[in-house]
Amino acid sequence: YGDGLVIAPEGQKLRAVLYANRAACHLELQSFKEAAKDCSSAIDIDGSYLKAWHRRTKAYEGLDDVDHAMRDFQKILELNPEDPIAKKSIARLQPIVAERQEKMKDEMLGKLKDLGNTVLGKFGMSLDNFKADKDPNTGSYSINFKQ
Repeated sequence: YGDGLVIAPEGQKLRAVLYANRAACHLELQSFKEAAKDCSSAIDIDGSYLKAWHRRTKAYEGLDDVDHAMRDFQKILELNPEDPIAKKSIARLQPIVAERQEKMKDEMLGKLKDLGNTVLGKFGMSLDNFKADKDPNTGSYSINFKQ
């Protein structure tokens, strides 16, 4: 496929096919990073080439990059709203993505709390001295000091 890419004219759909086929070989070898790169090249040439999109989702999942895989499956549904693989995969990945986002949010809040406690500790306080109350009507928060 590499030789074909050398002689194929730039911007031709043939190049997209060659990149996608080489990506399929990379997938078989579990070279997921290279597969994703070749699929991206194919998609850059032909953004409606569904095989390239599908192969890139496999590469992203092989790299454990479920966020990008999810975005690609959503793009596949834009291109083909009846795609059964994309529908099933989105349903399968949504809880995984949500769980990872929640975990990342908790980690970030923990780090922010540690930073806040470091700064407030110099004044003999901590974030535990403050309480955030959410207003159910507006969704905004008010912060109150408690001793």
